[in-house]
Amino acid sequence: MRAAGLAGTMLYGAAIVWMYAAQPQTVAEVTGGFTSTIGVYRIDQQAFDDGLAFFRRDQFDEARAALARADPAGRDALTQFYIAYTYYRQGWGRVYNDDALFKSGLAAVDRAILLAPDHRLVVDDAAIGIHTADELRAELQRGLTHDASDFNPLRLIRPRR
Repeated sequence: MRAAGLAGTMLYGAAIVWMYAAQPQTVAEVTGGFTSTIGVYRIDQQAFDDGLAFFRRDQFDEARAALARADPAGRDALTQFYIAYTYYRQGWGRVYNDDALFKSGLAAVDRAILLAPDHRLVVDDAAIGIHTADELRAELQRGLTHDASDFNPLRLIRPRR
């Protein structure tokens, strides 16, 4: 009886420490964190496929909503990569970039890098121009910097990746 009480107390203490360290904001993040810890977390594949379909049609708000529904706990690296990519695509402009969208994209790609095995994420998708999380992070950071190259007229013909 005492051993069961000690085990229960230790399990409860570990849960409190995890909650303090992870600081989940929603119940989905709590359950996703626990299932991810024991290796049984899965995304909603149908919602992910819907998000990719929206992404390919340049419907970025809809894509983010579907991808967020696919990964409510924010624990899947690939889904977080595509969420970051939607921010990049929507915020990219020939004359200027939307800093707010790029900052949100940077936060999402940082989550993707943290979640990826060995913190390295390579996406094999022929429909996109950026295939690694590191490249996407560099593009987003480059878009947030302001320097003399922003006034280069050749910037108007640069391609969106």
